[in-house]
Amino acid sequence: MRIAVQRKIDQILGTIICAVLSLLYLPFAHRAKNPKPEKILVILLSEMGALVLSAPMFAKLAAQYPTASIYLLTFKRNIEIAELLKLVPSGNICSIHDASFFQLCVGCIQNLIRLRRKSIDTVIDCELFSRVSSLLAFFCGASNRVGFHRHTQEGLFRGNFITRKVLYNPYSHISRQFLTLVAAIESDTVPKAKSTVMEPVGAMQRLEFSNDTIERMLTRLIENYQYSVEKKLVLIYPGGGLLPIRAWPMDSYVSVAGRLLREGYAVGIIGLKTDHQLADDIAGQLDSTDCKLADDIAGQLDSTDCMNLAGFTKTMQDLLVLFNIASLLITNDGGPGHFTALTPVPAIILFGPETPVLYGSLSPKAINLHQPVNCSPCLTAFNHRNSPCDGDNVCLKSIDPEDVMAKALDLLKGR
Repeated sequence: MRIAVQRKIDQILGTIICAVLSLLYLPFAHRAKNPKPEKILVILLSEMGALVLSAPMFAKLAAQYPTASIYLLTFKRNIEIAELLKLVPSGNICSIHDASFFQLCVGCIQNLIRLRRKSIDTVIDCELFSRVSSLLAFFCGASNRVGFHRHTQEGLFRGNFITRKVLYNPYSHISRQFLTLVAAIESDTVPKAKSTVMEPVGAMQRLEFSNDTIERMLTRLIENYQYSVEKKLVLIYPGGGLLPIRAWPMDSYVSVAGRLLREGYAVGIIGLKTDHQLADDIAGQLDSTDCKLADDIAGQLDSTDCMNLAGFTKTMQDLLVLFNIASLLITNDGGPGHFTALTPVPAIILFGPETPVLYGSLSPKAINLHQPVNCSPCLTAFNHRNSPCDGDNVCLKSIDPEDVMAKALDLLKGR
């Protein structure tokens, strides 16, 4: 389902339903309980990168409530990364397929029935931008509902039936705010979790892969693309994912990729299968002596230092294993930049419509580049991540390829 359709459904139907439920709940608001959690549901529907940023929150939940059963409700496309991160036991992952409005509705109903049977007592709604998560929190049967609330701020109306209302802070990294949601479960302050102690987010636990697994990936690169192992591999991710406005201009990627090739590095353009044409376009603009685009379908690939790897990694694990081979990732703000926190590869992550203050990578080897302009960041919790920009993302266009190249060489040469 297209994101514009999701926004419209959420805006119209979501607002009406949240308003009705708020009125019906009003007489019972004073009866809200604060039980010691035994069965906790975390609702985190959005992008895969958000699951990586939520990992410290799940670790804190497990440490603070060691005897509690913890469940996760997310979109179906996020299951693999949730399992790789081991956020909760695989059997405790509930998923919703959002390919269409019908599938979304059916998935919500099926999961609500399942969750009510489990007698969930506490729900943590991690979503900032959607009303559907607020409704799921209400209907799952939990008496203790924790979530972000606008209080006196301007922002999206998500109902007044949250029992543990947390003030959303646009100046604090989202991983720390997820930790605040856990602290709010038993907090008695207004707003919840009011404290002078800023909890450290902590480093991410790397995912370890066997030497055999990494060798198999390397063999695939050599056999399919005749990759020369003597050359360091630099991966670039030029796609914008669900939000194309987050993409650095293609010409800038062409400039950096061409320079890397001339410096003697190999370049791999990664992405989903749907990004194959974009990778073709970038490679096609490079000097033919620097990059001969391989035919990914035929399997008979020319020897080249530039590889169109869009669709090459079939699973999330494939991508993470590839990161263990690469020496650097240059990427738009999005999932791949956050995934590097699970691997040893350094990254340069390009921000514009969103800010690294809130969504910077947790990798100690990541460089978050952001060129502030008067209107950036424009994707916020208060506008449904619906930018007023007309597509002219000056914030990203202002990031100089020469600056990116200089930082890339520093990282590649260990400076």
